[in-house]
Amino acid sequence: MCELVRAARYRRRAMSFQPSADELLANNARYTSEHPTPGLALEPTRHLCVVACMDSRMDIFAMLGLGPGEAHVIRNAGGVVTDDVIRSLTISQRKLQTREILLMQHAGCGLGTFTDEDFSEELANEVGMRPPWRTHAFRDPQVSVRRDMAQLLHNPFLLPGTRIRGFVVDIETFDLEEIFAEEGAPSVVRTPALGIPQVS
Repeated sequence: MCELVRAARYRRRAMSFQPSADELLANNARYTSEHPTPGLALEPTRHLCVVACMDSRMDIFAMLGLGPGEAHVIRNAGGVVTDDVIRSLTISQRKLQTREILLMQHAGCGLGTFTDEDFSEELANEVGMRPPWRTHAFRDPQVSVRRDMAQLLHNPFLLPGTRIRGFVVDIETFDLEEIFAEEGAPSVVRTPALGIPQVS
């Protein structure tokens, strides 16, 4: 009986949030008529990659004053560094010429409302198995950004000379607070760049 109630609730919730595909297609037609393809290069012109939370309130391009073709933006729950983020960053750097990484997490993030263990246990109770992945839940976004910066600094797949900066977003004002991996360091370079051309 409990499973039937849960399934009915899920169907009601899904129906209430479902957008009309026709509406989205109409929006796309309007967008393409107002934004003709400018013939942008495949590589981001600012040689920049942003890792940010998927929070729907944050328009990353608008917040940073970026235009189309200027940066890669990788988003996930929390804006945390996962194996898949490393995969995307490595491709971004080694095949598409990016050289700087910005990490952007925010206060009041949904990942701060539960723990890895709680979430795993909830899923196990509902579906009968624990997930093979972690949520990377965190309480303090400053601590999380600092740890993710450290993880990137020691990752062997990122290019030497990669500049890494971390920020916490105020989700109400969208102001950025810079987080430093080390006291007094305005930014961090992964390792000395030996034979790697620098991009200004």
